[in-house]
Amino acid sequence: MSYLAIKWDLDPEIFNIGGFSIRYYSVMFIIAFVLGLHLMKKIFTEDNISHEKMDPLFMYTFVSMLIGMRLGEVFFYSWADYQDNLLQIILPFRRQEGAEMLFGLVKGWKFTGISGFASHGAAIAIPIALYFYAKKHLQKSWLFILDRMGIMVALAGFFIRMGNFFNSEIYGKPTGSSFGVIFTRAGEKYPCHPTQIYEAVSYLILFFILWRLYWKTDKKQKEGYLFGVFMIALWSLRFVIEFIKKPQVQERGEWALNTGQWLSIPLILIGVWLMFRKTASEKS
Repeated sequence: MSYLAIKWDLDPEIFNIGGFSIRYYSVMFIIAFVLGLHLMKKIFTEDNISHEKMDPLFMYTFVSMLIGMRLGEVFFYSWADYQDNLLQIILPFRRQEGAEMLFGLVKGWKFTGISGFASHGAAIAIPIALYFYAKKHLQKSWLFILDRMGIMVALAGFFIRMGNFFNSEIYGKPTGSSFGVIFTRAGEKYPCHPTQIYEAVSYLILFFILWRLYWKTDKKQKEGYLFGVFMIALWSLRFVIEFIKKPQVQERGEWALNTGQWLSIPLILIGVWLMFRKTASEKS
């Protein structure tokens, strides 16, 4: 085998106790939130906003993200798997012959966690939740908090895609060469594009760009500008990378554009409008 190909067969579980497991994906999620909260405190300090308003921000963001990502996966990609068993959308258990939980006390069931998330769902749910957060807790405009949260979401995207890599999921098509990653746990025998890494690195670069724009320029004074940059860059990157990503819904694999790309287009257009619109002060 060529030295350019990496054989990836990491067990996504860090450890398993009594049928309950801790996965790398979960750890990435936790790191993203802890680091995001730390950096958001710096932004709140700069904006003279009390740190007491961080707790509700965490709850609004965390809950809306989980609900949005989960429902996005169900309705955008996997409705056929859930339409006859709606409870499975929220239940972290699955019936499985021979499975045991809690050191054998519960038989016939397996703890699976709630797996299957789609970032497009979060792109809808989080802004809606932040609208109510800004109105109730900040008494500032919706775009004010979106500008700042876009920075943190770009950083979170890096960790989430790294979690996908550890899970050997959402990877790309075969490279047709000796370059790439062989995801053996997913049954692959040939090198594929590690699109999770491509996205993760892209999102990390976007985070640093947005972070610099906030601290080193006056762009944060134009409400909606930073969030516009975030929307254009993130969803454009996603749109391009989708061309080499394996389709998440096989029957849509022959579409000219896949589901993720169609969903990205309106988000990119919203970003263009936010970035180039004239504010009230600019019109006067």
